[in-house]
Amino acid sequence: MELKWLLILLFVVPLFTLLIKTKAKSQLPLPPGPRAIPILGNLVWLRQSTSNIHSIVRDLHKRYGPIVTLRFGSRLSIYISDRHLAHSALITHGAAFASRPKQTTIHEIINVNYHTISTATYGSLWRILRRNLAGEFLQPSRVKLLSSARKWTADLLKEELSKSGNSNDKPFIETFHLAMFSLLVYMCFGKRLDKGHVNAIKSTQLDAMLYFARKLGIFAFMPMLTKYLCQNRWNKALSLCNMQKELYKPLIESRRVLKTKRGEDEKKTNADKFLKYCYVDTLLDIRLPDEGGRLLSDDELVALCGEFFTAGTDTTSTALQWIMAELVKNQEVQSKLWHEIQLVLANSNSEEINEEMLEKMPYLKAVVMEALRRHPPAHFLLDHAVTHECTLGGYTIPQHAWVKFSAADIGMNEEIWKNPTEFKPERFLEGGEGEGVDITGTKEIKMMPFGAGRRICPGLGIALLHLEYIVANMVKEFEWRGIEGQEVDLAEKLEFTVVMKKPLRAQLIPRK
Repeated sequence: MELKWLLILLFVVPLFTLLIKTKAKSQLPLPPGPRAIPILGNLVWLRQSTSNIHSIVRDLHKRYGPIVTLRFGSRLSIYISDRHLAHSALITHGAAFASRPKQTTIHEIINVNYHTISTATYGSLWRILRRNLAGEFLQPSRVKLLSSARKWTADLLKEELSKSGNSNDKPFIETFHLAMFSLLVYMCFGKRLDKGHVNAIKSTQLDAMLYFARKLGIFAFMPMLTKYLCQNRWNKALSLCNMQKELYKPLIESRRVLKTKRGEDEKKTNADKFLKYCYVDTLLDIRLPDEGGRLLSDDELVALCGEFFTAGTDTTSTALQWIMAELVKNQEVQSKLWHEIQLVLANSNSEEINEEMLEKMPYLKAVVMEALRRHPPAHFLLDHAVTHECTLGGYTIPQHAWVKFSAADIGMNEEIWKNPTEFKPERFLEGGEGEGVDITGTKEIKMMPFGAGRRICPGLGIALLHLEYIVANMVKEFEWRGIEGQEVDLAEKLEFTVVMKKPLRAQLIPRK
């Protein structure tokens, strides 16, 4: 009997091995990349810190081509810098690349079991949350209801800039960040908060964002072990989450009360401080059919509010800084923009810029688009995860692989953009290589600062509106000039977004 089983094993095992090898040979290879060793992956061969991952990957693309594989421990990451491959993945085969990777336990806790739009896997939960933001809160008719909040923000920004216009002590990024955060808090909770309250929320949110981005990557390596070896980081992350909850939950509850008759008296008494409609209002009405039709928990509401601030504040304030830096550096561009603003105001017989006027300012739109091409908020889009094994560019993309698309490299592609390092808004006007560019990437991808495909940023429209409206108002109110002996430096530094290494300082001269 034992001899019988031995003979079967001697026959079956080699056959099984042969079948596996045959199957492996029939598959396309993984995208190329440096050699890896077990557990450590490619890290042992990298000569630079992974904090400089964009430069590392750019060098690898020069050696291996537009699609490259890197291993971080057991994690397989595939980097793509070619616009055609990006279009094939995100548009043609969008469903296969539309999910998000599962990260570590600490990220799961922070995002409340991935119940946020940016972290939810591709499925019904993600559709509900995204549809609520894009279809309920950010639909055009409701965006118009928030115009008073945008005007209040523009006035607040003018006031703050007037105070510090000739001071070299304070970088403008802090003023931009405060203004945008004030606007997002107003839009989220529907209540205008005082400066001290806004600063407390901003400080907590920024501390959490930077800490999560810089300090939690280590938990991707042997998470069961690093959880105990790095207990201080773990506890710090949880502490920051709790601080957010302490700040946000009272504001959420206040809005919950306002949605009932109990809050009517306060709303009437302070009508100028309350919006008729805000993001939290929509979140309070969401039910999750796959989870028994329950409402969102307070912790999930906090996570979604935090995501709202992260997505809309740091990216927009960073973009504002890059735009104004380019206008200081390129005075002829600023002069053309100022001339367009003057012309539109004269034709409208108005002294104030309203949002309808923005449609009559093609050069303003070109300035914003050129800044987003030249300085996208991040070098790479948020990580995508592959839902099933597929092929791309002649290579196998395994299931669950992390895929990263380089927005920075695509926006600087010399095959599309002439002299791509130059700041030239005219390229987006009639006859330019960017004329009529599809920023959603549906037809073709020439630039994608907001992503593309199913996971494109749902706030794309309102982000462009905020940038155009605030830039127009800042140029209308002030002439932005360089400071003698302090040339504008466009060197980059990676924080949560890609910021100016030396923050912008300039001299502001009131137009009036």
